[in-house]
Amino acid sequence: MTTDTFPAIPQTPPPPPAPPSPKRKGGFARKAILGLLILAVIGVFGAIGYVKWTESKIDRISSEELVSLATVAPGSSEPLNFLIIATDDRSNLPDDWDADVFGEFSGRRTDVMMLAHMVPGERIQLLSLPRDLKVNIEGHGTNRLNASYVFGGPDLLIKTVQQETGIPVHHFVEIDFGGFGRIVDSLGGVTLDFPLPGRDSKSGFEIDAGTHTLDGEMAVAYARSRHYEVYKDGSWQSTPGGDIARTQRQQDILVELFDQVASPSSAFSLPAFLPTVADNITADEGLSLALMADLGRSALTLRAANIDRITLPVENSKGSDGRAYVVPTEEAPAVLEAFLEALPFP
Repeated sequence: MTTDTFPAIPQTPPPPPAPPSPKRKGGFARKAILGLLILAVIGVFGAIGYVKWTESKIDRISSEELVSLATVAPGSSEPLNFLIIATDDRSNLPDDWDADVFGEFSGRRTDVMMLAHMVPGERIQLLSLPRDLKVNIEGHGTNRLNASYVFGGPDLLIKTVQQETGIPVHHFVEIDFGGFGRIVDSLGGVTLDFPLPGRDSKSGFEIDAGTHTLDGEMAVAYARSRHYEVYKDGSWQSTPGGDIARTQRQQDILVELFDQVASPSSAFSLPAFLPTVADNITADEGLSLALMADLGRSALTLRAANIDRITLPVENSKGSDGRAYVVPTEEAPAVLEAFLEALPFP
């Protein structure tokens, strides 16, 4: 039997795989850009919400209560002058502070009075006004400057400052002991150098020589010290200068705080710092957070060395009413003129 051999049937080759679908050029880039735009929109709306939320924390004084504030024409290049005061109000002290060293006093009195403005791109000017400055208070006669706040609140104080200095006040900011301490704490404290051990038993301040970071309570105790002593040559010695030296210490704290805020290392503290400031100040209605932000952006181009500061030059004087005052010296007009003209202090 013969076996026939048949030729092998050729196999049909499988069809070639379908080519991959062509990818649209630039698809990844478009998605990345779209993602960034979405993040930007979220960031913008988040920032607006943050600004509005922060601004809502500021206690406002109505325009009807601050009729003495000076106005400035829109678009004017005139520097805006701020009257910044700190009061000795004890009602807002944090619970963990030693209230005994603050004493028990009702009401509020001005403990710090300072005029400030910024010359964009150049410097910030601070002019401290002594509390005991002899002035004429409308409707109350001769008295100390801080009495104008007691008699008529912020508006009478603003009016008196403008009359006595010739400097227009465009905005008003007020803070109390507790509020200032909270602001210091929101930045992690304020770092100062102390060449000698120092103390003030009445304000509760005590420090060793060296560089120290003061928390809010200690910063307030240092700022309000009126009987500051240093340990030198084996004994505690009173420091000269009285209230003038005290204003210089207050300026030291503010300058150091400014340097810390302007430092890149403070970026992580700012989200807590800004709402804390807003929550602890009282200001006029015209001082919007947008204006503060504009000033802040300009200020961040400066450093502590760009802060020109001085206390109004004064000398002791005895009034006919038997009270002790300080009165401007012959150098005072030049200082006031420099501030008014936004020129460096003489």
